[in-house]
Formats: sequence, structure tokens, C-alpha cells
Amino acid sequence: MTAASSDRTLGRRRLEHSGPMRVSSVSKLLGETMDVTEDEQYGAKPARSTWPTFIDKTRTFATAAQTPGSAGRLVVVSNRLPSGDSPSGGLVVALKDSLQRTGGLWIGHSDKGDTGAGSLSFHQGGGFGRASFTLNGAVYDNYYLGFSNTVLWPAFHGRADLMRIAPEYLQAYRRANSRIAKLMIPHLRTADRIWVQDYHLLPLASELRLQGFAGRIGLFLHIPFPSLADCAALPNPADLFEWLSHYDLVGFQTRRDLVNFEDCSSRLSRVQRLDDQRFRLCERKLRVGVFPIGIDSLGFMDEARNADIEDRMRSLTYSSMMIGVERLDYSKGIPQKFRALQTLLENHPELIEKVDLLQVAPPTREDVSAYRDIREETEHLAGRINGKFATVNWTPIRYIHRAIPRNELAGLYRQARVGLVTPLADGMNLVAKEYVAAQDVGNPGVLILSRFAGAAETMQSALIVNPHDPVEMAEAMHRALEMPADERRRRHLALLQEVLEHDVGWWSSSYLATLG
Repeated sequence: MTAASSDRTLGRRRLEHSGPMRVSSVSKLLGETMDVTEDEQYGAKPARSTWPTFIDKTRTFATAAQTPGSAGRLVVVSNRLPSGDSPSGGLVVALKDSLQRTGGLWIGHSDKGDTGAGSLSFHQGGGFGRASFTLNGAVYDNYYLGFSNTVLWPAFHGRADLMRIAPEYLQAYRRANSRIAKLMIPHLRTADRIWVQDYHLLPLASELRLQGFAGRIGLFLHIPFPSLADCAALPNPADLFEWLSHYDLVGFQTRRDLVNFEDCSSRLSRVQRLDDQRFRLCERKLRVGVFPIGIDSLGFMDEARNADIEDRMRSLTYSSMMIGVERLDYSKGIPQKFRALQTLLENHPELIEKVDLLQVAPPTREDVSAYRDIREETEHLAGRINGKFATVNWTPIRYIHRAIPRNELAGLYRQARVGLVTPLADGMNLVAKEYVAAQDVGNPGVLILSRFAGAAETMQSALIVNPHDPVEMAEAMHRALEMPADERRRRHLALLQEVLEHDVGWWSSSYLATLG
């Protein structure tokens, strides 16, 4: 076997997750990398075409679909129905093959109309079956903006102080899940496996059981599971565990979430632990597991390499760019990030006109008062810091309050010297993984990652920080900007191995194999 064919074989095995690869082995497969000159220490990074030689670009997500012993369809249920356009999001890409292979179905809420139609509406496009439900305006507002996002979201993100509890919220949440179950039942088959996505639909398994469905039902919680104190603040917290008891498998992002579940369930409900993964809860057996979600890493690497923004970036700035990308949510720590940048410029004035922060923060849930408050705080801070430090030729914070197309975002990640992913609480945070995937392996940037992001459990080669400490954050920024090329490459290789090995295909196949 030639060296080249050996490398290709090793790369293919690695991406099929047959076993871990040491970082030192990855380094050997990379071959020679381009040296970074002193001129590149500050300033926009050149977009290069380096591909790690261990990557098998022909890989697809077929392995994610091949779950042994599953003859029935896969039925995915989420709050929102994905569009029928060509899929670009990681979750849709990962599940598309499973849905196509089993003749499966994705069910979600339609943004078109609020007529409360008495049956599911079926749609063309997307390469798999798609069906939508509608809820009348009052029910949807109280279910989605009310219970889901002013009760569950703040409690599950450690902000019980921001909860707004109202009886009509819980009533609408139950009513919405009951309606969804009733609409689903006529279209379900005995052998179907149902995979419920996230916190909007926690009671759905309970409602489906009431309607007579006895097949396999799994839940994946994309957000953190709350601590005991925050869980106890929920209205009727025992209801949460009664809802979960009707699932066959509940998946969490991190070990921390699983520990919180074990703690809360033992204190707030009658639970018997059978072994490390199985519990007897409300007289029913429940299996739990940790399945950290990944991204479509190869697809994102392609988008970053092909992004055509280098000339535009050079026209915008000659400084080193740091980047932050997150929805404008109080859990994301954007004000804390801005204060850390202010501390950096105060402690290291030599960096004025040499570094800036591009903050992309699309709006979300603007009908909820806490989100209006965080927008006001964020924009006030950006204005104050820019007013204090800006020069005629330079602005420290470039703040964009809208979404940026995925391909353009991938190019911006690649250009950024530092990726700032510093949430106060986050189930996983896929921006951290996207930033790593987007980098040029010969001249990568540095990831700064909050210890409170789920991604920190497996991405320890990032610079791990406490986002509540502006001095620690500022010094991490300074260290990242000054980091030698060899150390940047070494850290990036370790992170890239994790991102490639545990991609979204691995996540879906692992979960579905466990669900059975």
C-alpha cells in the first residue's frame, strides 16, 4: 500500500468513528504547513486553500442513518418545521438521510397562518416528508413566548429571576402539546420511532401515550438541564419528571446536564436508579445518555474555504479581528464580552487600532421584555466603548444586529484571529465548533471558550475562561492575539480532531442506535 493510499484509508476510518486518533498522528498526516510571518501577527488572515490531508471529502451522512434493527420510519418533531429549500443547517443535514431511507416524516409548526387547522398539512420539498401543524394565536403566544421562553428557557439557563409565571402559560403549553399529539396520531405507524427535539415539547410523549401510541419515543434536550435550585423554581416541578418518564430515551448535551437531572429527579420526584443510564421514574423505566451535538464539519470547512470575502475584509480593517456570533440573548454574555474588550484596551493601550471585535447578534424573541432589555444594554455598551476608544481610522466594536448568510459567516470565522464564544450558560454552542472548522490549518485563529458552554467539556484545547471575570477574559484575548503560530496550530489540531470525530452525523447515529 502506498503512503498516499494509507493516508486516505486512515482518514476514512477516522471519519467513520471507528476509533480515536492521536493529535500527533493528525499532525503527521497534515504534512508541511505554511509558516506565519511576523506581518501576519496582526491584521486580517489570508484565506488559504490548505486542506488537511487526513480528511475524506467524499464522506456522506449515510452512516448516521444506519441504525441496526430499526424497520419503522423515523418521525422527527420540533417546534419549527425546516424549510423545503436545500438544507444547510446541521440538524437537517444529519437527519435527512435517515428520513429519506425510512420514508420518514418531520413535523413542526408552520409560520404561515394561525387558523388552527384540524389536521396536519403536508408539504413538498426538502427531500423527505414534511408536515406542519398550526395553533391559534393566543395558544401559540402563551405556549411559545409564554411557558417555553419566559418560564422554561430562563430556568434552564440559570436565570430563574427572569421567569414570568402565569397559569395561562402552563395551560397553553399542555394544550399545545396535546393538540400536536392528536394531530400526529392518525399518521403514525406501530413501528415508527419518534424523536422529539427540545424543551418546547417536553409533554409530547405523555400526550402520545394517552392517545395510544406504544412505540419508541426519544427526546433530545438541546439546552442545559437546570440545577436543583432553578428546577425547584418551576411551577409544579414534579410535572417535568412525569413528562420525561414517558420517553424511552432522554438525551443530554453534557455530563453536567446528566448530573443535574439525577440530582433534581432524586430530590423533586420519586426516582429509583437502576444503573448508570436507567431509572425507574413515576413507575416507568427511562434511559438517559449524553450525546453532545456536532456540526456538519466538512460542509462548513468547504463553505469557509470557498467564501469570497478576503478583499472586503482588507478594505474594512488592517487590525486583527476577533469575532462573536450569537443571538441577542441574555444567556450569551455579550455585555460581559464588551466589558472584557474595554478592559483589554485599558490594560493594553498598545492594541488600540490593532484589534477590533465584530459582533453579530441577530434579534430574537423581541416580544419578551428581557430581550428588549438586553438589546438596550448591549447597544448602550457598544456606543460607550466606541465613543471612548475610537479613532478616525478605527472602531473597536463593529456591531451587526441582523443575521448573516451562512457562507459569509464561514468566511468571517476564517478571517478572525480570535473566536469569542463566551456564554453565561449554553447547552453546547455550535459556534465554537464552526469557528474551529472554518480555520486554515496552516494559520489558524484561537478559540476563547466559556467554561459554561457545553462545548467546553470536550474542547479543552481552547482558552477556557470565566465570562463573569472581565480581567481574566481580557488577558485571554491578549494571550490569543500574541500566541505563537506553533501553539495556535497545536491547539487547533486537537480541537479540529474533536469537531471532525464528533460531528452531527456521529451525534444522530449514536442517539438513534441507543433509542433502538
